[in-house]
Amino acid sequence: MPRALTVLGAAGAGALVYGSVIERQAFTVRRFDVPVLDRGAKPVRLLHVSDLHITKRQHRKHAWIRGLARLRPDLVINTGDTLSAPDAIPAVLAALEPLGEFPAVFVPGNNDYYAPQLRNPASYFRAPDPDPDHRRHGPPLPWPQLASALVHSGWRDLTHAKGWMTICGQRIALAGTDDPHLRRARYDLIAGPAQQNAVVRIGVTHSPEPFLLTRFAADGYDLVLAGHTHGGQIRLPFGPAIITNCGIDGRRARWLHCWNDRMYFHVSAGLGTNPYTPVRFCCRPEATLLTLVPRS
Repeated sequence: MPRALTVLGAAGAGALVYGSVIERQAFTVRRFDVPVLDRGAKPVRLLHVSDLHITKRQHRKHAWIRGLARLRPDLVINTGDTLSAPDAIPAVLAALEPLGEFPAVFVPGNNDYYAPQLRNPASYFRAPDPDPDHRRHGPPLPWPQLASALVHSGWRDLTHAKGWMTICGQRIALAGTDDPHLRRARYDLIAGPAQQNAVVRIGVTHSPEPFLLTRFAADGYDLVLAGHTHGGQIRLPFGPAIITNCGIDGRRARWLHCWNDRMYFHVSAGLGTNPYTPVRFCCRPEATLLTLVPRS
């Protein structure tokens, strides 16, 4: 028995070292084809980034994000939690600068408003407090300044906004919300049928909360992009996420899925971690290149 405990402890320590030193920085690009365009439309290459959690000393991650411009996407969508420290705005702008060459939009996440903080890991297994005023937040982050700087750089702020963009000579309808994890999402501000004269209708939010997915689907959106879950961050090998930190179930905590047989949604596992839990296991940090193609 003592020997078994020793072996088990060594395996656990090895997994922790692997997750915090190797896999946490094993950045990768996922690729999915999504059949959501109207028939006859040209394919659209959409780069989805999320949960960058940038601090100013993460030079390897900054360089990798800059390199995403080599994918030559037609549209870039950032679903929040870009910031992780009050002094990181210059690092964020430098990392995202090459992506500003392409049409790009963003919404905020909870850690854009408040810095991550040290928490009891057991708290992730409890239901979230329904009253956001009772939650403990970290220090405020300068999100308004970063949002303004991104807009000045050519990015479009989709926070409680809807409209359209011309991509590949085609109209794409877009609508976004503020962060639902902090109960800041006000879907009624963008409610109503999605534009029918677009080749695709895309919703953008930070956390894939079921009530938001249901409302986007009811309004006729074809695809919703979200992040927040980190894909679970620590997953069972070949299994689901252990926790999602939101209302979505563990088997749909990352990647592409259907909602109500009407709409696709994609959850990015993200590129970063909370600075106080710098580990990933069976869940590499990622960006996603979604190729939107016509429905069959």
